[in-house]
Amino acid sequence: MKAVISMLFAASVLVACNTQSDKQEAVLKAQQKTIDSMRVAMEKQAIIDSMNALQAQHKEAEKWEEIEKNEATSHTQAVANAPAPAPAKKKWSHTAKGAVVGAGTGAITGAIINKKRGEGALIGSLIGAGVGAGTGAIVDHQKKKRQGQ
Repeated sequence: MKAVISMLFAASVLVACNTQSDKQEAVLKAQQKTIDSMRVAMEKQAIIDSMNALQAQHKEAEKWEEIEKNEATSHTQAVANAPAPAPAKKKWSHTAKGAVVGAGTGAITGAIINKKRGEGALIGSLIGAGVGAGTGAIVDHQKKKRQGQ
């Protein structure tokens, strides 16, 4: 009888242990299924997020293209409607400037020096214009020479 009881006891222990391991296996399988389903859900979400990011980038690019297109159109219209720029004023040469300054200075000096003011101003302006034009021509010549080098 002791042998039968010990066998029953050993069998019950084995069955109890076996049942617990089956339960643990079932729990582990359930946990693994949950983990796998969460991974699948995370992968799907990552794909959705990347697609949304690409869509946002595409919309942003379209927005910038439209802005650039509108700016180009408005710039073209502004250029088309804008009056033609005025031609640049032609600058005086040093010869011309020298002649004018010399004539003015000579006229003033001639009027002061000569007792006949009109005659002195006329002679002074002619001499001053000649000297000023000569000096300006020398300056123009030197300037051309420097630019040529």
